[in-house]
Amino acid sequence: MISAEKIIVAVDTQKEEDFLRLLQAMRGHRVWVKVGMELYYTLGPKAIEAVKAQGFHLFLDLKLHDIPNTVEKSLSCLCQKPIDMVNVHAAGGAEMMKRAAEAVKNSTYSPLLIAVTQLTSTSEAQMNQEQKIPGSLLESVLHYAKLAQASGCDGVVCSPLEVEAVKKACGEKFKTITPGIRPQGADQQDQKRITTPLEALKLGSDYLVIGRPITGATDPRYALELILKGH
Repeated sequence: MISAEKIIVAVDTQKEEDFLRLLQAMRGHRVWVKVGMELYYTLGPKAIEAVKAQGFHLFLDLKLHDIPNTVEKSLSCLCQKPIDMVNVHAAGGAEMMKRAAEAVKNSTYSPLLIAVTQLTSTSEAQMNQEQKIPGSLLESVLHYAKLAQASGCDGVVCSPLEVEAVKKACGEKFKTITPGIRPQGADQQDQKRITTPLEALKLGSDYLVIGRPITGATDPRYALELILKGH
């Protein structure tokens, strides 16, 4: 069995009725709900209110990446809402993350602050050729993780394949939030660095981000419950 509190369900939609239907389908399970850009840009703070009204933990996944002052002030606004986790891009740099951490620390709700390392849709070849970052993808993830920790972040978003190395470099208490989770037999879709839920937990992931295998299922509740049973 997998604890529901380890699961972050990524609810990405532009239709309010689909969003509310998915929340209803997950009622009774203590999962997290991830409100990303697509949903937040459609419904705004209403999305946060709906998630919290149902008693779910909330990960506001807006991946802030801008000059330090803009990120600090944006987080000061966002953290007036009852969010439990929020993220920034580690590529924004140490000063940006430090200012973000300060804004979160002084906010009403003080959510976990998480830094995105390399997206799980990015391959090493893409990183080398398109981002012009030399070396291995793991080296880049570890560099960002250590920079994020030194800047006051509580953890990082990374592939489950990188969790063991991140924990070794930053300690067991440093949180790892892992997208790229696909149940056995599920379509890989646009993800590149993936594992099954059970494999991710064995590697030490603190939270498993799972979207389309649940939200795109004919019966989302049944799909979630299969995952919770370890399938």
